This record gives sequence, structure tokens and C-alpha cells, in this order.
Amino acid sequence: MLAFKPKPSSLRSTFSGTALRSPPRLYGVPVLLSFSWTTRSRPLVRAVISDDKAVETAKTSPLNQKHSNGSSDSSSKQVKAVVTIKKKMKENITEKIENKWEMLMNGIGRGILIQLISEEIDPVTNSGKSVEACVRGWLPKPPEHDNILQYVADFTVPSDFGRPGAVLITNQHAKEFHLLEIVVQDFDGVPIYFSANTWIHSRNDNPESRIIFRNQAYLPSQTPPGIKDLRREDLLSICGNGKGERMPHERIYDYDVYNDLGKPDKDKDLARPVLGGEERPYPRRCRTGRPASKIDPLCESRIEKPHPVYVPRDEAFEEIKQDTFSAGRLKALLHNLVPLMAATLSSSDIPFTCFSEIDKLYNDGFILKDDEQRKLGDNLFIGNMMKQVLNVGQKLLKYEIPAVIRKDRFSWLRDNEFARQALAGVNPVNIEILKEFPILSKLDPAIYGPPESVITKELIEQELHGMSVDKALEEKRLFMVDFHDMLLPFIKRINNLPGRKSYASRTVFFYTKTGILRPIAIELSLPPTPSSNRNKYVYTHGHDATTYWIWKLAKAHVCANDAGVHQLANHWLRTHACMEPYIIATHRQLSSMHPIYKLLHPHMRYTLEINALARQSLINGGGIIEASFSPGKYAMELSAAAYESWRFDREALPADLIHRGMAVEDPSAPGGLKLLIEDYPYAADGLLIWSAIKEWVESYVEHFYTEPDSVTSDVELQAWWSEIKNRGHHDKRNEPWWPKLATKEDLSGILTTMIWTASGQHAAINFGQYPFGGYMPNRPTLMRKLIPQETDPEFEKFMQNPQRTFLSSLPTQLQATKIMAVQDTLSTHSPDEEYLGKMNEFHSSWINDHKVLQMFDQFAAKLGEIEEIINERNKDMRLKNRTGAGIPPYELLLPSSGPGVTGRGIPNSISI
Repeated sequence: MLAFKPKPSSLRSTFSGTALRSPPRLYGVPVLLSFSWTTRSRPLVRAVISDDKAVETAKTSPLNQKHSNGSSDSSSKQVKAVVTIKKKMKENITEKIENKWEMLMNGIGRGILIQLISEEIDPVTNSGKSVEACVRGWLPKPPEHDNILQYVADFTVPSDFGRPGAVLITNQHAKEFHLLEIVVQDFDGVPIYFSANTWIHSRNDNPESRIIFRNQAYLPSQTPPGIKDLRREDLLSICGNGKGERMPHERIYDYDVYNDLGKPDKDKDLARPVLGGEERPYPRRCRTGRPASKIDPLCESRIEKPHPVYVPRDEAFEEIKQDTFSAGRLKALLHNLVPLMAATLSSSDIPFTCFSEIDKLYNDGFILKDDEQRKLGDNLFIGNMMKQVLNVGQKLLKYEIPAVIRKDRFSWLRDNEFARQALAGVNPVNIEILKEFPILSKLDPAIYGPPESVITKELIEQELHGMSVDKALEEKRLFMVDFHDMLLPFIKRINNLPGRKSYASRTVFFYTKTGILRPIAIELSLPPTPSSNRNKYVYTHGHDATTYWIWKLAKAHVCANDAGVHQLANHWLRTHACMEPYIIATHRQLSSMHPIYKLLHPHMRYTLEINALARQSLINGGGIIEASFSPGKYAMELSAAAYESWRFDREALPADLIHRGMAVEDPSAPGGLKLLIEDYPYAADGLLIWSAIKEWVESYVEHFYTEPDSVTSDVELQAWWSEIKNRGHHDKRNEPWWPKLATKEDLSGILTTMIWTASGQHAAINFGQYPFGGYMPNRPTLMRKLIPQETDPEFEKFMQNPQRTFLSSLPTQLQATKIMAVQDTLSTHSPDEEYLGKMNEFHSSWINDHKVLQMFDQFAAKLGEIEEIINERNKDMRLKNRTGAGIPPYELLLPSSGPGVTGRGIPNSISI
């Protein structure tokens, strides 16, 4: 028989024990255990199988013949619920056996228990009315989806039940399952959807039932009375209590500092400072609660592969994404065998000695002889599977030709290509207008020397062919990429690292009347020393052989700086790290039935998981970023230094362009902005995407916030924004530039900025990594030598063989192929990618609002029009930064894409 007994209150079990160290906050207020509503909330259902008798059929089950208060009612109707579950696509033998058993248990009613909760209050329990049933019986598999299973639950519902607003799911199996949705049919003739797409934990892990709300959006004040308590209870279950180590099955969202990047217990050289706090401000990450390291109590102990870093259960990659990411890691390993073999056999990591060695990576691949395979396997302890891979044949270890050199192998040598990539490359967000001379540093002159740049008016005018600097400034023809103040405080420490030599750099560009941007001067700076007053060097392109090669070395140093700032400040910090607090706060403070939660939900997918993987393998101490980029072990400290100048209000694309002087406000121009350089592909295409997002968001907000004070009176929304500022970006909480949240316009601006950051901004600076960086001479990620001066012993070697000097200054073969493999993986779209304006077939019932769905269709149509506009721009021969002989089209902001390294496509979220 089945026996049902009340569950302990969800709140009571979640927050039992001693006083909370850091009590959860709901609507911005600490939650205590004395809330009166907790004592009267309806009991959640727990099913206990007490004997081995088969369960009676659904129609005769007492469960389906009673109200929640146990009284019979002849005035009732039969209602069917279809439960859709997604199982793994690839199962091992054990999993197949387990699934057969689970299907049997579901079929006979012993697997999943469902409770329908009405939007109306039951006067007996003072909670939502409820009816209960077990899942029983299954439907045929949908023919197009072998991994989809559907089950049925039959309910007897009283005629005065009202409309169900929530369901409670109890998983009686020993392991979790993935619930896609529940559809309640035969209810007033209209199907009612409970969109889930969530993992339902086993009651062995957590006895509490999961709460799933129907696909109706409600502001807090509009919540039907029968599910008000559930709305608050579900939010509290997500917040947790800030204590203990998080378990894999949990869905707790909380904050912590970046104190898990180093490995002090393993090696003191791998210790890394904590990011977050007064000394090194930084955004907060998702708390995992792992114990402190043994050596440094301020640091959290690390967990290494293959063990996963905790993220709330629904944030983890789905199976197809896991397979793609694993395939990417395998590809990186295969690619790394080339330099690893060279390093193993020669006992040293060697540089490229000629350009043909680089070309071989794309043209020929690398062929391993039998004795090399054997020696490689013996030295590197490669497992049997990898040894079999080595025997597959020739040309296994081969890279695709990157887009930047696919049509023109020598484009990277030209000044116009160097300048073009500042506007249409993978890092087009640092170029700014040059407003005045002299160029001045803001660093302390007592430490870093005189603030004046050695790029003088006289030097510039030599390159302007008769135009004065004042005239060029007046006509807004001088631009700059300035990394001087960001990098100079780190240069001494970087240059003390083995195999690292860097300068702080400034590059000045001139915009010609023919619409071409060209570099005219590069300043490279070292920290001043007591023994040398000369610490700043200026270079121009020159016309003789010596200055020609030195100019190439100067550009390579600028590219290495650009690669580091791009990866650590613009890519990781401004998109990945800064989005994480928005995601945490959204789950903690906005109910899943809140309209703003529903709007933001597609833009949060996979971000916490990819960030956790980055902390584990990419940005960690001794990780790939430190090994492959100029700042080395100081990479994340540099990222923290960049955060000091971060401002939310300037993350909006129009505000960023205006701040950098790349655009001016112009009400007559499309989008209200006029670009100083019309042929600025990132900005021109980006403003189209920005405007489409803004229009969609404004119409969405207007639809739900109809009253003048509806934004200020939304307690969840106000708590959400407060938590983002005060907890998620705690170190910036007192800054005056945070936008207010008082009007619909305020809300629309905030949401547009967040969605742009997660979609268009990330796409523009992520998916071009391999297309531009896959050819190392075009975009080296580090330099290993300073530029030889005439008094240096190395200068004579440079004069004898400048090509060898250039190549030996670039990353080694090991470093180059490692970063190429990583860039290839990070530039790859997964087959299950969800793109801006597209709807996943399993999420099609995300909201029960015809007007909203109509607005979304308009947004999707607008993006389709934008794609056509961008394609036409890429054919316009007047736009020389995106067309021309050998020039790849600018496609990074084309909304759609297929899987793989395509150099295009805007995913909804930061998913890689």
C-alpha cells in the first residue's frame, strides 16, 4: 500500500540547526525562521512504499478520489497530465538497465509523485487547493526524439478547484531525472503548460519536492493567492543558508570571492591572491563552499579534473554540449602532441625557425614515425586509447587555415591590416579618439617617471604629409589604442618571468581622407630604473630594411598586449565575470514566474558552468591563460586592475562608443548615434543588434509594467537590482554611476545592457579568436624578447637574420599550438547552441502570453533583416574594412550560425 504523510516544511528543513551565519535574503531582507506563513504552509507530499503489493489502478486509487483535506466529492472531473522526460542519448549497460527499471516503476505508479496546486485558496488549509497522483503508464516515444519519454498521471479534480498554478514533483527513484515539461490536459478545454527543463533531484538526496510553476508570468503583487507561499518558498530554497559545501544535486545560488584560482597546498609558486575585496576589487562568483586550503585559510581548496566544480544543477552543460566540449579538449590534446613531441625528443621547447614550419601546421599536418610514436608514448605516459589514435595515420595533427590568412597569406604584414583589426578584428573595443597633445599618463610620476609621452607633435606631423596635429585633432582624424597605464605597473614583474618580455604600449593611428586607418607611431615603455633614464621608445614604419623589421617587432609587441587585454579585461572580465552576479541575483530574487526572469532566462544558459570550467583550467594558477599570454602568473591581477575602471553604465554599446569618442549623439542618425568612422564594422553592426534588443526589451517591459509606480512597487525587482549592486558587485556598491531603477525606461536600459553583454558583445569578442589568432604571427599572445637596441649584443644577430629574431621573439611551438588549440575550442559553436531570436523547440511554451510571443516574433524578424543588411555591407566595396582583395567579411555579428568554428553567430548567452 501507499502511505502518505506530511513532509517537514521546506523552510524548516533547509534552515534547521544553529543560527545562520549569513541568513538568506528575500526581497533584500534577511529571512528569519519565525515567519508566520511557514507554519501554515501546506505539507509537501512524501510517498513511502510500505509493502510489496502492486498498486491499484489510477482510477480506483484513494489518492485520486480525495481532496487535499481528505473529503470525497462527487462533483469532480478527470484530468490528465502528460509528463515529458529527457533521458541520456548515450547510455552504458548499467544506465540502460536502470532506465528500464525506472520506466517500470513509473509505469506502475511507484516512481514520480505529482501534486497539482490551485491558484485559489483552500479555506481548510489556508493554502492553495491541491490534488495528488502518481505517474502511471507511458506514451509511445515521439518518433523524432528517441531520448524523449512521456508518462501519464490521472487526477480527479473537484469542480471548484480553480486553475492549477503550480505542481510539486517528488522523485522516488534513486537518481535524478531531467524534466522537460508537464502539460495538464482536459482542463476547461485548454492545455496548461508547466515548462520545466530542469533536473528533479532524488528524494534520497533531498526529501523536499520541487516546485514548478505554470508558464504564466506574474508580478509579485499579481500572484494568485493559492501560490503566493510557494513563490516565496521556492526563492528561499534557491538562496540556501550560506553554509557548508554545495552538493552536485543542489540548486543553491550564492556569492563568493575568487579565492580558488591558486594551488598553495601543491606548490607555493602556484599560490594566487584573492580577487574581491578592498585590495583587489572584483565581481563575485558562485559560491561552492569547499573547505579552505591547508596553507592559506583565505583560499579555497581546489578540485581538479575530472571532478567537476559545483554549479547549481540546472546550470551544467547538457549532454550534447558536454560531448562537444570534450571533443574540443581531445582536439587540443591531439594538437599539442606536435610541440610536446618536439619538446620531449629535444628536451627543450623550441621556437619556430622559419615561416614554413608554421605553414606546415595547416598544409601538411605532422607525421609520426613508429619509433617517434613509441618514444613519445613512453615519455608522456599516453594511455592505450591515445596510442591507438596515434596509429590512425598521416595528417591527423592538422589545423584549419584561419580566416585572416585564408585568402591572403601575407595580409598580416601590412599596416592597413594591423589597423583594420582595431576596427573589425577580435578586439575592436579599445580604439578611441585622440583628443589632445601632449599625451599624458595618469600614473604616479614619482614611481613611473614623467607623464608625457615621447610621441610628440613633431613626430606625428612627419607622418601627416603636410597636415598639422592641431588640424588633425580638429577634424577628428587621430585615434589611439592606449595600454600604457594599464600595463606599466605590471611590466617589471612580467619581465622577471622566464620567457616573457613586454612593454607598455601606445599606438597612434591617422584616419585618411580616403577612409583608411593607418598606424603612424608606436610608443613602447619600460619602468624607469636608477641606471637608465631612457625607458620610452617610439617607432614609426620607416622605409629602410632595418626600420622595417623593427617596426614589425613593435607591432608584434602591440598585438601581444592587445591579446592579453582582450582576453583578460574585455572578454573574461567584462562579459564572463561581470555577467555571473546578474545570473546569481536573478535566480535568488526573481521568481521563475516573474516576467523579467522569463526574459533573462535564455541569456543565462551555461554561463556559470563555462566560468567554473575556466576557473578550473583556463584562468587558474598554472593554467592555459597564464602559460600562453604575456602577463603569465599576474594575468588575473591584471584583470582585477581593469575592473577598477569598469562601470555598468558604460557597458551599453552607445555609451561605450560615446565614451571612447568613436561616436557622437545625433538624433537624425539611425539609433541616435553618428560614428566618427563610418566604416567601423563592430560598431555599425553592433548598433543594429543593440537597437533590435532595445526595441524588444522596451515593448516587453511596457507590456508588464502598465502602472506609473509598477517598477518601484515590484519588491522582487528592487531586491534583484539592490543585490546586483550590493553583493554581486560588492566592491563597486557605493559608486554614483549605478543607474536608478525607478521607471520603465530605467529597467529597459538595464536589461538591454545585460542582454547585449551576454549576446552581441560576447559574440563579437569571442568567436573571432581562432579566425584572427590561429595564425600566431598575426596575433602573438606573448613576446619572449625585447626589441634589440644598437648597443645590445643581440643587435648584430638581428642584423644578420631579422626573420629569425622575429620568430624567436614569438611564442614557442608548444606555446603557439597550445593557444591555437584553445582558441579553436573557444571559437566553436555547440550543435545545441541557442541563438538570439531563435526558440528551442523544447522551450516553445516558455510563456502563456500571445502578445509577448507576437513581440518575440517581431524581434526575430528584425534580426533576420539585420542579417541581410550585414550581408549587403560585406559586399559594399566602399567599406574597405570588410571588403577587398583577400579581406575576410565581417561576420562576427551575424545573428545565425551553424555548429563549429564559423566566425559568425550570436548565441543568447555566454556559453563558451
